[in-house]
Amino acid sequence: MKRNPCVSTNIISIGHDPETNVLEIEFKGGGVYSYEGVSAEKASALLAADSIGSHFHKHIRGAHSHSKADSG
Repeated sequence: MKRNPCVSTNIISIGHDPETNVLEIEFKGGGVYSYEGVSAEKASALLAADSIGSHFHKHIRGAHSHSKADSG
């Protein structure tokens, strides 16, 4: 999945596949994680947030199942 760089203290890049509703996030602390069931609207709201990290913690983390993804 293609990820785009973002401005965040904890997140390097974010990608979203609207066909599968999978959100992929690369963290500065290491690791790329896939989050299932994330709508295009929810992904867009994340990217548009004033604080991407805070928005992620409030609306994505804990609300969607996730797994460590292949970083390639």
